[in-house]
Amino acid sequence: MAGRRSSPRYCTSPLRSILIGWLKLPKNCVRRWCMFRGPKSQPVKKFTGRVRVKQAYLIGVDLGTSSTKAALYTAAGQKVAEATLEVPLYYPRPGVVEQENDDFYATAAQTVKTCLQQSGIDPRQVAAIAFDSQMAGIGAVDEAYRPAIRFDSWLDMRCQPYIDFLNAHHAERITRLTGCPPTCDHGPKILWWKEEQPEAYRRIVKFLPPSAYVAGKMAQLRGEEAFMDVTFLHFTGFSDAQRGGWSDELCGLLGVDPSKLPRIVEPWQVIGEVREQAAQDFGLAAGTPIAAGCGDTAANALGAGITRAGMLFDVAGTASVLAGCTDRFVADTAHRALLTMRSVIPGLWHPLAYIAGGGLALRWFRDQFYNTRRGRPLTTENDLYAEMIAEALKAPPGCDGLFFSPHLGGRICPAQPAMRGAWLGFSWGHTQAHFIRAVLESVAYEYAFYLSILRELVPDLQWQEARVAGGGARSPAWNQIKADVLGVPYRALQGSEFGAWGSALIAGKAAGLFTDLAAMAEEHARLIEPGYPPEPERQAFYASRVEQYIRWQELLDWGFRAP
Repeated sequence: MAGRRSSPRYCTSPLRSILIGWLKLPKNCVRRWCMFRGPKSQPVKKFTGRVRVKQAYLIGVDLGTSSTKAALYTAAGQKVAEATLEVPLYYPRPGVVEQENDDFYATAAQTVKTCLQQSGIDPRQVAAIAFDSQMAGIGAVDEAYRPAIRFDSWLDMRCQPYIDFLNAHHAERITRLTGCPPTCDHGPKILWWKEEQPEAYRRIVKFLPPSAYVAGKMAQLRGEEAFMDVTFLHFTGFSDAQRGGWSDELCGLLGVDPSKLPRIVEPWQVIGEVREQAAQDFGLAAGTPIAAGCGDTAANALGAGITRAGMLFDVAGTASVLAGCTDRFVADTAHRALLTMRSVIPGLWHPLAYIAGGGLALRWFRDQFYNTRRGRPLTTENDLYAEMIAEALKAPPGCDGLFFSPHLGGRICPAQPAMRGAWLGFSWGHTQAHFIRAVLESVAYEYAFYLSILRELVPDLQWQEARVAGGGARSPAWNQIKADVLGVPYRALQGSEFGAWGSALIAGKAAGLFTDLAAMAEEHARLIEPGYPPEPERQAFYASRVEQYIRWQELLDWGFRAP
């Protein structure tokens, strides 16, 4: 057993390990694991037995762009503790946006340790831990699982020439295989490192997302053992998403060495155990199982209970994201607006699109035009959003012909980087209320464009319900506007940390505490009453407005691209 990793819980009986894996986990027990090197030096997991505890707990950690959020839950889904820390962004040169991989690790360690300290539980009661992370940026490790480069953020636009090249020459094939048209994601970024930084590229053993970096460092994996779960595949640029693996065709076409791409795993696969150093850093017990985790959008959808085909999920945050749930893979090769992501739930997919600054546009209007009265700034503590939206309701639906284009920094879906914001159709009679309402309606109109593509791709699917989370979900007026424009009933969700809860659900499946993720997620999705059914008369009125908005976007795209 010379190749075996040492562990105080190592079980020398393979038969006993197999039996434990197949037997149903008794109440108040958590599994403990160890990892050893199997054939071809691949990590192999073994059950090492069961540890009886008073109550099992789960930890989910959301590694976002600007913050890390950890939450501790009981196995029944009750949140016990949570903690948040900011994560720095670095801007070494114009157009360059980076993060440190070890900042993700350090903030994850501190937030988890804070949760454990707040709760006062015995760390041995934690059945498993899982991470989700931002999806479009990419990091890399060397042979010792050390960072080979700084994390290349999704906000970093160095790869724009490679996005343009892929869109000009290979967009249809990439979209058809990966489910995602070329955009600022892993594919163009990997090509940039290969062509622009060849020495750094040679040092790279594997590319990987932040969730895999933190989990792998905790488990002391080697570079060749790096992994990525299936929910990231659409953003890679080199995958066959339906098959759940790498595409030899795309790798060959684009000249990318497939050996630098990580192994593909399911979100609940146990990739290792908490090693001694990580146990000290996180305050966890050595031997705690670590699940592979998933992308943050996938975790949020799971945490919100988006588990059936025909559901919509609106993330009404700084960015505005609309995701559908379908029972089949669809590729938007015609419009190249939708990105199709694998759901954590097997057999389901999430076609989605987003506005880079939907909620941010409302904040921009607040700061630049509303947060002053007669030249005297208002205190930032005032709840200006509620006040603004109340003001917006003084204007009628449709804003008397006023439109707003919310793409102040370029349109992401579809990729129209030259696009900018615009006010269209205002006259002497328009008031501040009209301008505010136009911002709210613009997000709904853009969502309606996305939904029209979904209806083209899946014409037999009925869209039954939209669930909304994020800061915008707290506005009944905005929820009603979206319901009327889309013609779909809206339901606001209680709570806020759906990503951390989604990761905790994955940890629970990895630990064997439950097997039906969809049922568990749906059971714990708390909806706020009342809902927001579409009002038929306003729905009919808005239908023509959506058509006009789409025509305006086509004209603006032409205008901003013109020399």
